[in-house]
Parts: sequence; C-alpha cells; structure tokens
Amino acid sequence: MKRPTTLQSLAAILCCATLLMADEGMWTFDNPPLKLLQERYHFTPTQQWLDHIRLSCVRLNDGGSGSFVSAHGLLLTNHHVARGQLQKNSTAQHNYIRDGFYAATPGQEIKSPDLEVNVLESMEDVTTRVASAIRDSKTAEASFAARNGAIAAIEKESLQKTGLRSDVVTLYQGGEYWLYRYKKYTDVRLVFAPEEQAAFFGGDPDNFTYPRYDLDMALFRVYENGKPIDSQNYLKWNPAGAADGDLVFVAGHPGSTHRLDTMAQLEYLREFQQPLVIQNLRHRIAVLEQYSSQGAEQARQAGTLIFGAANSLKAYEGRHKGLLDQTAMAQKQKDETDFKAKVMANPTWKAAYGNAW
Repeated sequence: MKRPTTLQSLAAILCCATLLMADEGMWTFDNPPLKLLQERYHFTPTQQWLDHIRLSCVRLNDGGSGSFVSAHGLLLTNHHVARGQLQKNSTAQHNYIRDGFYAATPGQEIKSPDLEVNVLESMEDVTTRVASAIRDSKTAEASFAARNGAIAAIEKESLQKTGLRSDVVTLYQGGEYWLYRYKKYTDVRLVFAPEEQAAFFGGDPDNFTYPRYDLDMALFRVYENGKPIDSQNYLKWNPAGAADGDLVFVAGHPGSTHRLDTMAQLEYLREFQQPLVIQNLRHRIAVLEQYSSQGAEQARQAGTLIFGAANSLKAYEGRHKGLLDQTAMAQKQKDETDFKAKVMANPTWKAAYGNAW
C-alpha cells in the first residue's frame, strides 16, 4: 500500500484508541487505500473530500508544503519553510528571523522575492505513452534519451494546452509516469512569522522529535493580479485540536522513500554515499560557523545556511544509523532473498526479470 514518491501525496497517521502504536502509510491522491480505511477505521474518503484536501494544500518551491486556511488566500506553513524568504527580506537593520514579523494591515505585507506556490489541479497517467517511446530502444543511452524526449513533449503539449505548470513525475523508478498540472502563483506575501526563539525553541536537538514545544509556523497570503486569491478550498481551524483515537491525515509533498531499494543499493548508501554526505555537511557547518564568529552581521548572513546544513546532517546521521542496524539489514536481506527465490521459481518471471540483480 505504500507508494514511494516525491509527489503531492496523502500521508496518514492512523491512530486507534485501543492500540499503543499508530498505523501509517503514504499514498498518492489517485490511489488512496479506500478498502483498508473502511475495514480498519470505518471511514471511506469520498472523491469530493479528496479533491477538497488536494486543492487546499500547496507546494512551496522553497522546499515545503502548506495549506490555505482562509477564503482570501491566507497560507499556513512551517517557520523553517518560510525561513529562506525571511532571510532574503532581512537586512542588518531589520532581522526578521531574529525579531519576527507581523503585518497589521494588508499594505504592510512583504512580497517574497522569489517564492512560488503550486496547487495541484489535475493528474493524468501517461505511463503508456512514455513506455511506448522507449520500447524499441537498443541501449540504455537510447532509452534514456527517448524517455526524456517523451517527457519533454508531454510537458510542452500540456503547458500549451492548459497554461498550467506541467510536470511529468516518476513512480517506482519508472514503473509509472504521471502528468501533474499545477496552478502557479508567484505573488506571495509574508503576513506573520514569530521570532526564532519561539519558532525554533529547543534548537536542533528538538528537531525531528515529538512532541515539540515551539511555534514552528508562518503565514503568507497568495495574490493574483494584485488581489488576494479567492481560495474556495481551505482547511478550517479546529480550536479543540485532535483527540485521542482520531484518524489523522496529512497532505503535502514528502521526499521519496528507500523502502524498495535492493541490498546492493543499501550497502552502497551505507559504505559510500551517506558517509561522504555527512563528512561534507560537517565541513560546511564548520566553515560557516567560523565565518559567523567574525561578527553579528556575518552570523546573520550565515544563520540560514547553518540551519539548513544542520537539519540535513541530523537526517543523514539518522539514516546512516539505520543502515548500520544489523537486525534491520538482516530483515531486508531475508526479504530480498525470499523475493528473488519466488521470481526464479517461476519460468516466466525468471525470463523477464531474472537478470534484475
């Protein structure tokens, strides 16, 4: 049921009051686990509900997700997602990361220098079209060129036809190709962001933990033709919050997973790629911290770069720790060995896929 993807998807933390642990999963909007949700939680999302959630949520090109929270383009996201725009609007005289920002009137809202917001309008399965383009390729190089050519043609055709940002995205390392069409907004203005001490209370040690005791949020407003957009789909505030046993969904643009990687891929990550990335991040942080020590203005300039590198370092160190877990890796090896044995035991599968390893 879990679909590895870098696309807009629906993640669920499925909590049951009678259990001590939560169920979980991540799905694209075209393939929600309707049967599983009904059987386990007696809830079946309607197409209308799914469309409402999808159109209420956005992708920010700074590398994060957000959601509309009013009928007039008000957009809620994380403070760390807004941090890049806060940095770009800050000066030595006005440090919005340190001091925060609040627009008491629309005229005081600050326009973001280069922020783009995307709303996923539609999805189309174009797997057959891409697969047809590469079917007769004789070499890997020819296949690569044919695939890129087909994707470029599909995106260009869609953009000319609809005027929407059109991205062909890949699932299952080429098992499926989908055309995602986005409504693009480039007039995005900052409304509110708390000061860093409140937004990132606890510092990096508290990042990637739960619960967190901070105000990691910021508000933007999305404009079109000089006016706030009419955001008909938005998420409404619930002052009571989530209760124990509630079924909770989170929509957004997560990173891809490595759940279907082979042992060879995981061993490469463990022995080579991850250690090199960790070494590089540590070096970057050390250089930036040395620069920051030269004065307050240098520290302001380097602060967001250090923040991003430290955030990445913690993620990569966690991944590497998981790859060094002998129990987890032994289970992955068993899963792959069993799967390979099933393929080799079936003559048809063996002929088609036996050389995949």
